[in-house]
Amino acid sequence: MLPLSVFIIAKNEADRIGATIRAVRDLTDDIVVIDSGSTDGTQALAEELGARVLFNPWPGYGQQKRFGEEQCRHPWLLNLDADEELSPALRAEIRALFAHGEPPRPAYGIRIAETYPGEAAPHPLAYRIAPVRLYHREVGRYSTSLVHDRVELKPGTRVGKLKGLVHHRSIRSLGDQIAKLNLYTDQLALDLEVRGVLIPTWRLYCEFPAAFLKAYFGRLHFLRGTYGFLIAMNYAIWRHLRLAKHYEKKRRNALEAYRAKDVQGLVPQARE
Repeated sequence: MLPLSVFIIAKNEADRIGATIRAVRDLTDDIVVIDSGSTDGTQALAEELGARVLFNPWPGYGQQKRFGEEQCRHPWLLNLDADEELSPALRAEIRALFAHGEPPRPAYGIRIAETYPGEAAPHPLAYRIAPVRLYHREVGRYSTSLVHDRVELKPGTRVGKLKGLVHHRSIRSLGDQIAKLNLYTDQLALDLEVRGVLIPTWRLYCEFPAAFLKAYFGRLHFLRGTYGFLIAMNYAIWRHLRLAKHYEKKRRNALEAYRAKDVQGLVPQARE
């Protein structure tokens, strides 16, 4: 086994987390699942497959992953979501990194590609992201952001890149994706408010078409035919909803501020 801990955050992932855990069991003796209140048997399944399962109330994406880091036993950390699965090639690549001791770099970006319903593997030309997911705990920690789960590395950290893929099965169905994105946009709008970010209103008018074009052509969803078109539409909807909810919060906050001034007698009264 490698000097590596794998940590996974989860809630109601009994249909997907099994593949995630099985794909890493030959790499580590320390698989940690941080559960935020599953009701579908996720905890029992994860324990049956050899994971340590801990409960932590949901604090936000970044904070939940930081909590997960703190529970790991080994110096090297690999983070996966409950809907992600290491490909056989990536497993072999990670094992080879540790074949002669410590890997040459303290952090590695791992390529992640969407696998849609009805697909056994991602399209060969599918859009990929490559965030840092494998790293030594001395050089990085997850941010404490409410919505952004990224590893913040110490300045000057040299990051390597692995060639193997993580298969990301994030979509159970189009309807499930809409429900998930609706909840996520609530958190995004709140995050903008907490950080004091104000997005201009004119963005509302162009966000949907711009986001659709970005997803359909920029992220190569057109390669997936009709299903790719539908996924691009959902992407555009959630980008639009994020701004729509942000705009709604601005309106509500402005009204509350106006009423507060009125109560204090600071709002000029109309002449009789």
